[in-house]
Parts: sequence; structure tokens; C-alpha cells
Amino acid sequence: MTTKDVHFGPRLIGSPTGKLRAAALVRPTPAIERAKALPGEPGAVYSRALEQHDILRKTLEYFGVETIALEPRGDEPFESSVIDAAIAFEDGAMIMRPSEMSRRAEADRIEAEFARIDVPIAGHIAAPGLLDGGNVMLAGGTAFVGVGERGNVLGRAGFAAVAQAHGYRVVEVKLAPGVRSLQSVASAVAKDTVVISPDGLDASAFDGFNVVAVNIGEEMAAGVICLGEHHVIADVRYRTALARMRKAGLVVEGIDLYDFEKIGITPSHLVLALKRD
Repeated sequence: MTTKDVHFGPRLIGSPTGKLRAAALVRPTPAIERAKALPGEPGAVYSRALEQHDILRKTLEYFGVETIALEPRGDEPFESSVIDAAIAFEDGAMIMRPSEMSRRAEADRIEAEFARIDVPIAGHIAAPGLLDGGNVMLAGGTAFVGVGERGNVLGRAGFAAVAQAHGYRVVEVKLAPGVRSLQSVASAVAKDTVVISPDGLDASAFDGFNVVAVNIGEEMAAGVICLGEHHVIADVRYRTALARMRKAGLVVEGIDLYDFEKIGITPSHLVLALKRD
């Protein structure tokens, strides 16, 4: 799959949980082995991460998703967390400004890639604002924004202004200490349904939504990739959580992404949705 095969028009994200048609991914870098592992986990292994990332790409393509697989440019362990660089709306993508200085160039790179493939730009998080795309989750007509250790008030306010201009109601979600991002512990899986880890955030923010809650000890299982309404890709290692999602009516495709999970990168961070029905 090459980027010349991907065709972008004026409508990118018709619905935040509509059928996924096109997405960008960034392959892991050898620096992933330098990332600090989560408590109780061994370090990530680069060769295994490459294999797992390739399986993810092939799984997406099996379900009809056109993929843009970008090679890493820097020496940043978390570069494959592509969602932090941008968030796409219906008529354009908003460029984020990641909290970690070492990752700021990733947003510039994504913007350059968007110019090459004709993805319109809807806005930017301007300095000194900070906001990682992983702290944003769109569901139905609501834009949820995580409030935790990353990002700042200016970044959240800048995003809120653009989201509201696109017709979204903005709701801030308080994250528990140590939670990397909103999309690590919450995912939209249908226009009225979210999967969350209740211990990782303030669950009251999701009043009015159908909530599928995952168990203590499997908090990161909530960071799934939405392929379409009630259809997700999840890490196969979270068996109890996957069973709970299926019982709630979700179709779950389980694949191994363990070497990303070891350092806190959930499946939801690995795929930047660029086109949905």
C-alpha cells in the first residue's frame, strides 16, 4: 500500500466511530527498547514490536482500511504513538503540540505528510499551548479531553475552540495520577458507547453514554482501535476484558501488541484515523 493509492476528499471523519477507511501508522524505532517499561513488565523488544506492528497493519488492510505506513525519522521511543500528532475532523485535521519536547517534530512531520496527500488542516495547537492527540477522544457529538499530567490549559482551550467550531460539545475528563493519556483508558466504540477503565479516570464524564467497564488490572485494555460501530481491534492478552466487551455486543479482533503495551502504548495510540464513513 502506498500513499498514492489513498484518495482524500473534503470529508474525512464523517462519524468518529464510522467505518474506518484510511489511517496513518508510524513503524517503531529501535529506540523503543530504551523506553522505561511499566512496573512489573520487561522491556520492549524491537524485532517483536516490528512484527506486531506489521500484523496490525495487515489486520487493518484485511478489514478494508487503506494504510499509510510511515518510517520513523527520529530516535524517540514513542514515535509509533502516531495519534499524539494530530486529530482529524470532518473537513480537516488539527495538528497537536505534544507535551514532550522530544516529540514536537512529529507534529511538523505529520503536517508535511498531510500536505503531500492533500489532507486539509483545520487548526494548530499554538505555543505555549500543549496537547497530545492521545488526550482527545471523539464520540458521537462530544469531544472528550483528558486532564492529567500532560497538556496544559492553553492547549485544551485551543482544541476546544476548534472542536466547538466543528459542532462538538467539549467535555473535560479528569485522569487518575500516572495515566498516560485519555485514550489509554477510554475508547469510543459506537456513537453512544465507550469502553473505559473506571479506575483511570472520572467516569461521571461519560454520563449519557453506554459504558463498558474493564476490570482492575486490565486498565489498558480500554485503549482499543475502532474499526466501525461496535467493531474493535484489541490486545489479545486482556482476556477478561475482551470477554466483557464481547458480552456487551462488540465484535473484537484480538491481536498481540504486547511489546507496545509494555511501555504504555495501547492499540488506540498506534492508528491515526484519517477517513471514516
